[in-house]
Amino acid sequence: MSEHSVKVGVSFGATSGVITTLGLMMGLNSGTGSKLVVIGGILTIAIADAFSDALGIHVSEESENVHTPAQVWIATISTFLSKFIFALTFVVPVLLFKLPTAVLVNVIWGLSVLFVVSYKMAKAQNIKPLSVIMEHIIIALTVIVITHYLGHWIAYRFN
Repeated sequence: MSEHSVKVGVSFGATSGVITTLGLMMGLNSGTGSKLVVIGGILTIAIADAFSDALGIHVSEESENVHTPAQVWIATISTFLSKFIFALTFVVPVLLFKLPTAVLVNVIWGLSVLFVVSYKMAKAQNIKPLSVIMEHIIIALTVIVITHYLGHWIAYRFN
């Protein structure tokens, strides 16, 4: 198994799974306040976006023209599985807690995943982890804030 292909799939899938799911969850929560809608959104993202990202990685890896077909498929499957699994983890707090608490738990969980992925990436590249971690956390927080207010705006505009 190609270590590069697994790293590509898992790091991309985990990062995309966190950012996309948090963004969707924040927007749906602030726009509807409905557990059903938030869970439906998360499950939809877990499937549709996992396939989309996996195909994106597949095409990207193929276009580099340096990977074997097996390496391309390992990256594809790793991306799908990591995106799918990470997205699904956000359903658990929504099932266990009231929605406002679940959202907070999921934000902490998502930022923790990004912290770990960013730290491991920085260490593997022999660069200082703090700048990499901060960059990725700031991007995630930006997505969270924008989608939160976007959800409010959509609810205001279309209700």
